[in-house]
Amino acid sequence: MKNAVIVTGGKQYRVSEGDEIFVEKLEAAIGDSVKFDQVLAVVDGENAKFGAPVVEGASVSANVIKQVKAPKVRVYKMKPKKGYRRTQGHRQPYTKVQIVSINA
Repeated sequence: MKNAVIVTGGKQYRVSEGDEIFVEKLEAAIGDSVKFDQVLAVVDGENAKFGAPVVEGASVSANVIKQVKAPKVRVYKMKPKKGYRRTQGHRQPYTKVQIVSINA
């Protein structure tokens, strides 16, 4: 089975064909095809290619399944004895993609 390590959104992901992963939000519509060019490593059985920093000519193709948001995170600030209280919420946007092929 072919595996690859890709970089997107400042994070690294280990993927193989058929995997569904959540990555930082991509500007792509549902059903679009995206291509990840920053491939750090490709492993196919006993054959392995490691980049310095990226593998030349390697790419990973994926299809966008949906755009989603993570559960809400509450941010609460308070200064005791001063009457200062602030509550703020945040929902991080993500894109769910399915890996179609690993080209190396």
